[in-house]
Amino acid sequence: MTHHTAPLASAGAALLVVAAALFAAPARADDSATQVNLPDTTTMLADAGAQAATGTSNPDEGPGSPIHQYFANWFNRVDKAQGEQPHWMTPIVTVTPRLEEELRWDQYWQTNAKGAGIVNYDAGKGLELIPFETVEFILQYPPYIQSTVLGHKTVEGFGDWPFFLYKQRLLTANEENGNYILTFFLSGQAPAGIKPFSTNAYYVTPTIAGGMGWGDFDFQATMGLAYPINNAAVVGKQLVTNVTLQYHFLQYIWPEFEFNDTLWLDGNQRGGKNQLFAMPGVIFGRFPLFWRFKVNIGVGYQTALTKQTYEPALTPLYNHAWIMTARIPF
Repeated sequence: MTHHTAPLASAGAALLVVAAALFAAPARADDSATQVNLPDTTTMLADAGAQAATGTSNPDEGPGSPIHQYFANWFNRVDKAQGEQPHWMTPIVTVTPRLEEELRWDQYWQTNAKGAGIVNYDAGKGLELIPFETVEFILQYPPYIQSTVLGHKTVEGFGDWPFFLYKQRLLTANEENGNYILTFFLSGQAPAGIKPFSTNAYYVTPTIAGGMGWGDFDFQATMGLAYPINNAAVVGKQLVTNVTLQYHFLQYIWPEFEFNDTLWLDGNQRGGKNQLFAMPGVIFGRFPLFWRFKVNIGVGYQTALTKQTYEPALTPLYNHAWIMTARIPF
């Protein structure tokens, strides 16, 4: 697993806060220790009639209930969370330390050293939600991958599934109060892909992410350890680092330059090797659509800077790639 073949990403992730309140039907009791406490059906019918008249069936689900208030104030909470942090654009590959609420789709067109073309649809992105003021939760879709050689399709199917990413914002200040952010991530990946596209390993990846801005310029960076729960002797642990330099001008234009590096710390396949990519790119956004909805579109061209090796496994995984990203923040 790397942030390239099962990328960081689009338009992913949902957290539903569900609460239920149980209430017991009233019962009668007397002094007899042997009497069974049966429900007072007369009271129950009267309560049911009152609930039908008011349109509520549970006092904890009415207009003044905590559940109702939580969802009624959802976008107020999102606005407050985002107002407290910098308003930079999410980079093309680097996962931003900022909290975002959006639907995202990414696509990669990769070419490796053996001439094979690989198209990665969605690249493991999905629905991103802010359920609490300092928390984001992303539910990501499994990527669909198609490999071709000399224009002829050879194999296609789903890749490993990076099924969730959790963000806990630790500290932040918006542009008027310091222009910085620090966030902790935790993500998971399952070996759900077909054999050619799977590492056959579950991964857990803790990551620290941060950023700093000066006027219209900012940098955002992440460093995480991809830890395999199984098959570790083969695939090994990976130190994944991403750095993005970004500029903003003319309201809707966000050019950037990224470095994306993966270092295999151990493992029989690639232990001791690394792959480093450089990528210029640009994102156009946040164009208003309607209500809260906006749209962002970006493109970048990624090139491998590390020397190609073929044994015991192809490294880097590909030589170059066009990357497209599309997001609908709300």
